[in-house]
Amino acid sequence: TFATMARRAHAAAGAGHPLLRLNPHQCVPFLEALFGSRRGEAQLEALLSPRLMDTHMPLAMMPAGGAGRCKVVYVCREPKDMVVSLWHFHRRLHPELVLADVFESVCGGAVGYGPVWDHITGYWSASAARPDGVLFLRYEELLRDPAEHVRELARFVGLPFSGAEEDAGVVHDIVNLCSFGHLKTLKANKTGHMNTRLPIPRDALFRKGVADDWVNHITPEMARRLDDIVADKLHAAGLTFHQ
Repeated sequence: TFATMARRAHAAAGAGHPLLRLNPHQCVPFLEALFGSRRGEAQLEALLSPRLMDTHMPLAMMPAGGAGRCKVVYVCREPKDMVVSLWHFHRRLHPELVLADVFESVCGGAVGYGPVWDHITGYWSASAARPDGVLFLRYEELLRDPAEHVRELARFVGLPFSGAEEDAGVVHDIVNLCSFGHLKTLKANKTGHMNTRLPIPRDALFRKGVADDWVNHITPEMARRLDDIVADKLHAAGLTFHQ
Protein backbone atom coordinates (compact mmCIF):
# COMPACT_ATOMS: atom_id res chain seq x y z
CA THR A 1 0.00 0.00 0.00
CA PHE A 2 2.83 2.40 0.85
CA ALA A 3 4.67 1.69 -2.41
CA THR A 4 1.46 2.13 -4.40
CA MET A 5 0.40 5.38 -2.77
CA ALA A 6 3.90 6.88 -2.73
CA ARG A 7 4.88 5.82 -6.25
CA ARG A 8 4.92 9.36 -7.67
CA ALA A 9 7.40 10.49 -5.04
CA HIS A 10 9.33 7.22 -4.86
CA ALA A 11 9.57 5.07 -7.98
CA ALA A 12 9.38 1.41 -7.00
CA ALA A 13 12.33 0.62 -9.27
CA GLY A 14 14.41 3.47 -7.85
CA ALA A 15 17.59 2.77 -5.91
CA GLY A 16 16.61 5.19 -3.16
CA HIS A 17 13.16 3.84 -2.31
CA PRO A 18 12.39 4.07 1.44
CA LEU A 19 11.48 0.37 1.59
CA LEU A 20 15.04 -0.50 0.60
CA ARG A 21 16.50 1.14 3.71
CA LEU A 22 13.62 1.18 6.22
CA ASN A 23 11.48 -1.48 7.82
CA PRO A 24 7.86 -1.25 6.56
CA HIS A 25 6.73 -0.26 10.06
CA GLN A 26 9.01 2.78 9.79
CA CYS A 27 7.24 3.79 6.58
CA VAL A 28 3.69 3.23 7.83
CA PRO A 29 3.03 4.32 11.45
CA PHE A 30 1.09 2.11 13.80
CA LEU A 31 -2.14 3.81 14.86
CA GLU A 32 -2.08 2.38 18.39
CA ALA A 33 1.48 3.65 18.87
CA LEU A 34 0.45 7.14 17.78
CA PHE A 35 -2.31 7.16 20.38
CA GLY A 36 0.08 5.92 23.05
CA SER A 37 2.85 8.41 22.35
CA ARG A 38 3.28 11.89 23.73
CA ARG A 39 4.44 12.94 20.28
CA GLY A 40 1.65 11.05 18.56
CA GLU A 41 -0.41 14.08 17.61
CA ALA A 42 2.61 15.84 16.12
CA GLN A 43 3.55 12.70 14.20
CA LEU A 44 0.01 12.42 12.92
CA GLU A 45 -0.03 16.03 11.76
CA ALA A 46 3.28 15.51 9.96
CA LEU A 47 1.92 12.72 7.77
CA LEU A 48 1.22 13.70 4.19
CA SER A 49 -2.36 13.53 2.97
CA PRO A 50 -3.86 11.08 2.33
CA ARG A 51 -2.49 9.64 5.57
CA LEU A 52 -1.57 5.98 5.65
CA MET A 53 -1.53 4.07 8.94
CA ASP A 54 -1.84 0.47 10.03
CA THR A 55 -3.69 -0.98 12.99
CA HIS A 56 -4.76 -4.20 14.72
CA MET A 57 -7.90 -2.60 16.16
CA PRO A 58 -11.31 -4.06 15.37
CA LEU A 59 -13.54 -1.83 13.31
CA ALA A 60 -15.73 -0.96 16.30
CA MET A 61 -12.72 0.57 18.08
CA MET A 62 -11.66 2.85 15.25
CA PRO A 63 -11.66 6.57 16.15
CA ALA A 64 -15.10 8.15 16.22
CA GLY A 65 -16.17 8.87 12.68
CA GLY A 66 -13.00 7.35 11.25
CA ALA A 67 -14.65 4.30 9.78
CA GLY A 68 -16.99 6.55 7.82
CA ARG A 69 -14.38 8.95 6.46
CA CYS A 70 -11.34 6.78 5.87
CA LYS A 71 -10.72 3.84 3.59
CA VAL A 72 -9.82 0.57 5.26
CA VAL A 73 -7.84 -2.29 3.73
CA TYR A 74 -8.19 -5.46 5.78
CA VAL A 75 -6.00 -8.51 5.22
CA CYS A 76 -7.31 -11.81 6.58
CA ARG A 77 -5.32 -15.03 6.74
CA GLU A 78 -6.59 -18.61 6.79
CA PRO A 79 -7.08 -19.32 10.53
CA LYS A 80 -4.84 -22.39 10.77
CA ASP A 81 -1.95 -20.52 9.17
CA MET A 82 -2.78 -17.56 11.41
CA VAL A 83 -2.31 -19.77 14.49
CA VAL A 84 1.10 -20.95 13.32
CA SER A 85 2.18 -17.44 12.41
CA LEU A 86 1.12 -16.08 15.79
CA TRP A 87 2.99 -18.84 17.58
CA HIS A 88 6.25 -18.26 15.75
CA PHE A 89 5.97 -14.50 16.17
CA HIS A 90 5.31 -14.55 19.91
CA ARG A 91 7.99 -17.14 20.49
CA ARG A 92 10.56 -14.49 19.67
CA LEU A 93 9.67 -12.85 23.00
CA HIS A 94 8.59 -16.01 24.82
CA PRO A 95 10.68 -18.99 23.59
CA GLU A 96 8.91 -21.32 26.00
CA LEU A 97 5.50 -20.70 24.39
CA VAL A 98 3.99 -23.89 23.00
CA LEU A 99 1.78 -24.15 19.94
CA ALA A 100 -1.02 -25.83 21.89
CA ASP A 101 -1.48 -22.75 24.07
CA VAL A 102 -1.80 -20.43 21.09
CA PHE A 103 -4.13 -22.89 19.40
CA GLU A 104 -6.43 -23.07 22.42
CA SER A 105 -6.45 -19.30 22.72
CA VAL A 106 -7.56 -18.85 19.11
CA CYS A 107 -10.13 -21.64 19.39
CA GLY A 108 -11.54 -19.74 22.35
CA GLY A 109 -11.72 -16.62 20.19
CA ALA A 110 -9.03 -14.69 22.05
CA VAL A 111 -5.93 -13.11 20.56
CA GLY A 112 -3.87 -10.13 21.68
CA TYR A 113 -6.08 -7.56 19.99
CA GLY A 114 -9.50 -8.84 21.02
CA PRO A 115 -12.12 -11.44 20.02
CA VAL A 116 -10.74 -12.79 16.76
CA TRP A 117 -13.99 -13.95 15.15
CA ASP A 118 -15.73 -10.62 15.82
CA HIS A 119 -12.65 -8.88 14.46
CA ILE A 120 -12.85 -10.74 11.15
CA THR A 121 -16.63 -10.61 10.69
CA GLY A 122 -16.71 -6.92 11.60
CA TYR A 123 -14.55 -5.97 8.65
CA TRP A 124 -16.07 -8.62 6.38
CA SER A 125 -19.59 -7.32 6.97
CA ALA A 126 -18.44 -3.74 6.54
CA SER A 127 -16.82 -4.61 3.20
CA ALA A 128 -20.13 -6.02 1.98
CA ALA A 129 -22.14 -3.04 3.24
CA ARG A 130 -19.67 -0.38 2.08
CA PRO A 131 -17.32 -1.79 -0.58
CA ASP A 132 -16.11 1.69 -1.46
CA GLY A 133 -14.88 2.16 2.11
CA VAL A 134 -13.63 -1.28 3.21
CA LEU A 135 -11.55 -3.62 1.04
CA PHE A 136 -11.35 -7.16 2.43
CA LEU A 137 -8.40 -9.18 1.13
CA ARG A 138 -7.42 -12.78 1.71
CA TYR A 139 -3.71 -13.36 2.22
CA GLU A 140 -3.73 -16.53 0.12
CA GLU A 141 -5.27 -14.72 -2.85
CA LEU A 142 -2.65 -11.99 -2.58
CA LEU A 143 0.03 -14.65 -2.92
CA ARG A 144 -1.61 -16.22 -5.97
CA ASP A 145 -1.93 -12.99 -7.98
CA PRO A 146 -0.10 -10.07 -6.36
CA ALA A 147 -0.11 -7.86 -9.48
CA GLU A 148 -3.89 -7.92 -9.90
CA HIS A 149 -4.38 -7.19 -6.20
CA VAL A 150 -1.99 -4.23 -6.42
CA ARG A 151 -4.18 -2.90 -9.23
CA GLU A 152 -7.31 -3.48 -7.12
CA LEU A 153 -5.67 -1.72 -4.18
CA ALA A 154 -4.70 1.27 -6.32
CA ARG A 155 -8.25 1.63 -7.64
CA PHE A 156 -9.64 1.36 -4.11
CA VAL A 157 -7.45 4.16 -2.70
CA GLY A 158 -8.30 6.37 -5.66
CA LEU A 159 -4.93 6.16 -7.39
CA PRO A 160 -5.45 3.75 -10.31
CA PHE A 161 -2.53 3.00 -12.57
CA SER A 162 -2.51 4.84 -15.86
CA GLY A 163 -1.98 3.12 -19.18
CA ALA A 164 1.49 4.64 -19.32
CA GLU A 165 2.31 3.20 -15.89
CA GLU A 166 1.08 -0.21 -16.96
CA ASP A 167 3.20 -0.07 -20.11
CA ALA A 168 6.22 0.99 -18.07
CA GLY A 169 5.84 -2.01 -15.76
CA VAL A 170 5.15 0.02 -12.60
CA VAL A 171 2.79 -2.61 -11.18
CA HIS A 172 5.38 -5.33 -11.49
CA ASP A 173 8.05 -3.02 -10.07
CA ILE A 174 5.90 -2.63 -6.95
CA VAL A 175 5.29 -6.39 -6.74
CA ASN A 176 9.02 -7.08 -7.04
CA LEU A 177 9.96 -4.41 -4.50
CA CYS A 178 7.42 -5.62 -1.96
CA SER A 179 7.77 -9.34 -2.50
CA PHE A 180 8.37 -11.33 0.64
CA GLY A 181 11.55 -12.86 -0.75
CA HIS A 182 13.02 -9.45 -1.55
CA LEU A 183 12.06 -7.66 1.65
CA LYS A 184 13.41 -10.53 3.75
CA THR A 185 16.92 -10.02 2.33
CA LEU A 186 17.17 -6.33 3.20
CA LYS A 187 19.30 -5.22 6.13
CA ALA A 188 16.48 -3.07 7.54
CA ASN A 189 14.39 -6.22 7.94
CA LYS A 190 17.14 -8.49 9.24
CA THR A 191 18.61 -6.32 12.00
CA GLY A 192 17.29 -4.23 14.88
CA HIS A 193 13.97 -4.30 16.69
CA MET A 194 10.49 -3.05 15.90
CA ASN A 195 10.67 -0.37 18.59
CA THR A 196 12.05 0.19 22.08
CA ARG A 197 8.76 -0.63 23.82
CA LEU A 198 8.26 -3.89 21.94
CA PRO A 199 11.72 -5.49 21.54
CA ILE A 200 10.70 -7.98 18.86
CA PRO A 201 13.43 -8.47 16.24
CA ARG A 202 12.45 -7.13 12.85
CA ASP A 203 13.29 -10.44 11.23
CA ALA A 204 10.39 -11.94 13.21
CA LEU A 205 8.12 -10.30 10.63
CA PHE A 206 9.71 -12.32 7.83
CA ARG A 207 9.57 -16.07 8.43
CA LYS A 208 8.08 -17.94 5.42
CA GLY A 209 5.18 -15.92 4.05
CA VAL A 210 3.53 -18.95 2.45
CA ALA A 211 0.10 -20.53 2.53
CA ASP A 212 -0.70 -23.90 4.11
CA ASP A 213 2.40 -24.11 6.31
CA TRP A 214 0.00 -25.21 9.05
CA VAL A 215 0.25 -28.80 7.79
CA ASN A 216 3.80 -28.90 9.17
CA HIS A 217 2.68 -27.96 12.68
CA ILE A 218 -1.00 -28.71 13.32
CA THR A 219 -2.38 -32.25 13.58
CA PRO A 220 -5.36 -33.32 11.45
CA GLU A 221 -7.48 -33.48 14.62
CA MET A 222 -6.56 -29.90 15.55
CA ALA A 223 -7.27 -28.79 11.99
CA ARG A 224 -10.73 -30.34 11.99
CA ARG A 225 -11.55 -28.73 15.31
CA LEU A 226 -10.53 -25.27 14.13
CA ASP A 227 -12.29 -25.72 10.79
CA ASP A 228 -15.49 -26.58 12.68
CA ILE A 229 -15.16 -23.43 14.80
CA VAL A 230 -14.56 -21.32 11.69
CA ALA A 231 -17.64 -22.83 10.06
CA ASP A 232 -19.70 -21.99 13.14
CA LYS A 233 -18.36 -18.45 13.58
CA LEU A 234 -17.82 -17.22 10.02
CA HIS A 235 -19.83 -19.21 7.50
CA ALA A 236 -23.11 -17.58 8.54
CA ALA A 237 -21.62 -14.28 7.40
CA GLY A 238 -20.74 -15.85 4.04
CA LEU A 239 -17.00 -16.00 4.73
CA THR A 240 -15.13 -19.17 3.76
CA PHE A 241 -11.53 -20.25 3.29
CA HIS A 242 -10.03 -22.71 0.84
CA GLN A 243 -9.45 -26.19 2.23
